[in-house]
Amino acid sequence: MSRPTINEKNLQYETWRIFKIMSEFVEGFELLSNVTPAVSIFGSARVKPDQPYYMLAEHIARKLSDAGFSVVTGGGPGIMEAANKGGFEGNSQSIGLNITLPNEQSANTYQNASLSFRHFFVRKVMLVKYASAHVIMPGGWGTLDELAEILTLTQTRKIPRVPIVLVQQKFWQGMLNWFKDSLLESGMIGENDCDLFTIVDEPQEVLDTIFNFYSNRPIETVATETPFNL
Repeated sequence: MSRPTINEKNLQYETWRIFKIMSEFVEGFELLSNVTPAVSIFGSARVKPDQPYYMLAEHIARKLSDAGFSVVTGGGPGIMEAANKGGFEGNSQSIGLNITLPNEQSANTYQNASLSFRHFFVRKVMLVKYASAHVIMPGGWGTLDELAEILTLTQTRKIPRVPIVLVQQKFWQGMLNWFKDSLLESGMIGENDCDLFTIVDEPQEVLDTIFNFYSNRPIETVATETPFNL
């Protein structure tokens, strides 16, 4: 079999693409390396300001910010905007890590610091790497993607164990039933894998879950406790 020919133009494009990806990582590390403790909040971009999930996310973020946690989101509209707004109005920093998309997402205005990414995977590293906890609000495909990746990285010990808090049991219950009735029943996950996350309904429960997790350990050290092996 003959060796494939090298397309010099394509090779040059891919080489420059690597440098662009590297530059996004560098910018993210520089911005977030000193932002601790921080909580990443995930959720739908489609939720409107007059809807209950928006107001709930804003309330949670405000309580986290007043408790000393920087709030980090995907920087867009919907629940991300609500969380940034709550964080912005609180005592700690509100940070948005936006993604460049053709139609759906534009940066919200409630940010003390922000970055814009072209690559989803770089942005997801930044949302996970420096977080001392993850709060998962109701959302669609993007939120499910982020939740699944966080659970996978935690299960495989590629990242340190931190609180993963799902908010609104009624919204998530169908998925949780499927986890137990299909994944666990079929042996696709282990008995303890459903213990990786906690489900709550009220803002104070989010704080209580996080502070209970860290009752015997300093929050500030978690982001650097073990290597991040994505």
